[in-house]
Amino acid sequence: MDTDPKNTPPPTTLEVFSSADGSIRESEGDETHYTISTTDTSNTPVTPRTLEIHRVCLPPHRPTSQKLKHRLSEIFFPDDPLRKFKNQTLHGKFFLGLYSLFSIFKWLPHYSFALFRSDLVAGLTIASLAIPQGISYAKLANLPPIIGLYSSFVPPLIYAALGSSRHMGIGPVSISSLVMGTMLSEAVSPINEPHLYLQLAYTATLFAGLFQASWGLFRLGFFIDFLSKPTLVGFMAGAAIIVSLQQLKGLLGISHFTAKMQIVPVMSSVFHQTDEIGNLPDGVNPPSANMLYFHGPHLGLAIKTGLVTGLLSLTEGIAVGRTFASIENYKVNGNKEMLAIGLMNMAGSCSSCYVTTGSFSRSAVNYNAGAKTALSNVVMAAAVLVTLLFLMPLFHYTPNVTLAAIIIAAVIGLIDYNEAIKLWRVDKLDFLSCVCSFFGVIFISVQMGLAIAVGVSVLKIVLHVTRPNTMELGKIPGTQIYQCPARYKDATRVPSFLILAIEAPIYFANSTYLQERILRWIRDAEDRIQSNEESTLRCIILEMTAVSAIDTSGIDAILELKKKLSQRSLQLVLVNPVDHVTEKLQLSKALDLFNTNGLYLTVAEAVAGISSTWKEEP
Repeated sequence: MDTDPKNTPPPTTLEVFSSADGSIRESEGDETHYTISTTDTSNTPVTPRTLEIHRVCLPPHRPTSQKLKHRLSEIFFPDDPLRKFKNQTLHGKFFLGLYSLFSIFKWLPHYSFALFRSDLVAGLTIASLAIPQGISYAKLANLPPIIGLYSSFVPPLIYAALGSSRHMGIGPVSISSLVMGTMLSEAVSPINEPHLYLQLAYTATLFAGLFQASWGLFRLGFFIDFLSKPTLVGFMAGAAIIVSLQQLKGLLGISHFTAKMQIVPVMSSVFHQTDEIGNLPDGVNPPSANMLYFHGPHLGLAIKTGLVTGLLSLTEGIAVGRTFASIENYKVNGNKEMLAIGLMNMAGSCSSCYVTTGSFSRSAVNYNAGAKTALSNVVMAAAVLVTLLFLMPLFHYTPNVTLAAIIIAAVIGLIDYNEAIKLWRVDKLDFLSCVCSFFGVIFISVQMGLAIAVGVSVLKIVLHVTRPNTMELGKIPGTQIYQCPARYKDATRVPSFLILAIEAPIYFANSTYLQERILRWIRDAEDRIQSNEESTLRCIILEMTAVSAIDTSGIDAILELKKKLSQRSLQLVLVNPVDHVTEKLQLSKALDLFNTNGLYLTVAEAVAGISSTWKEEP
């Protein structure tokens, strides 16, 4: 096909007459005139309108390297993060880089006393939660209780400077604590070899941070898009119930409580309890870089534990961040979150901390206490510092009943049953994702609940790709608009044409289905034509505006469909293929088979052009 504009012939001019008798007519003169009409209601005057048949052009040629570069840019850099660095001096680029890395520079210049007052209250509130929570979660990881407090001091300070969430409360979480404790204790006893166990915990934290930061650095934050809003609704409700049940420990004065987060063991612990108590040393975080474990038989275990706990904590942290961001209608940058969480864990491994992330319970309390910015984490860290230095002897008298009541009041308000009802009404698959997330969190675990819900979301995507929607189009009288008759009641079929719209890319996964579905449309149309004694079916038009991509299997399916239709004396016409599709068809030589009266820009032009060729036939 010649794409040179100088050699492109002028568009063919045809006059279309809007009448209502369903016929094709010629007018007097040298040009071909005709009318396509779909109703038979009254004898209305014939009104001529000029319709130009436009030639479909190929996209401009681009080298493979340029196309690959564009594709990779669209995948990993859709927000064009380097745009602001263009035409900047080296000095300007340096400060723009700092501004991009440190989120604190975005809100600190506009910070006010009113914001500080809200963050101060929120920070002090979550500090009252962070202290006993850090102690208990460290026990889940089989670590000294003081490590939990250390982990509530350094990581929140780093996240406040780097993170993009305004409400995330940073600290140890039950899931990562439990997994770390389980994985490490299978090979090393925390009782018989406490020093080695602590070394492995710090090393696993370092590798967790390395994995998390590398995922953010390589801009893999788009994976969080699988955490859809229905998933988060179910996650919030399930986690709220589990966190509330965990507070039965404080409400009922139970000294020993289950390390698990499922509803059955939690309720079981209410009726089975034992006694315990311990003392905590004073002082701030001692350095631990010298305790990192890089040589020896357990290095593989530390790496594996870091990978698993890093993935779980990152998933939970981003889910928590997106949860509260969606409530307040602001955006959490997935790549920045990965980098921020990774860097704070790397720093934490060198300052006597273990894996930390965004905590659901801390974030819920932080949000309900009125936090406005990440400075609430700084206030919390400062309160923890004061406690570490001066208040450890008094910690024995912490009012656990009051603390538990605060947590329950905070998280119960996050159960959004109205949104669940809306999901049921609007999209049953979204509702299924929500339900799977909810029951998975309650009866299995937080990470498995999220995994199941993401699996349902992926299944939804697979169904849309492998079983895309196709629909028949009809013409709205008096216009050149073609729409679905089921939606527009006055849209009627054009005699001798079957016009179908495909609403998805054509890939190997759906090419066979689409071919079979189109053949079924043809069989149904022929049966209807035979029953109603309508005009014989002669042409199949595929409207491809929504076909955003095609692969070799899709091209083969179209060619095979064209061959089958030709054997039945049916013409196949393609309408408005997009650039990528047109280019693939041209490179595969498939476009040559549609060169003459087989490729049009609009459905109206296709109907007009093909009808004119029929009139020219003897």
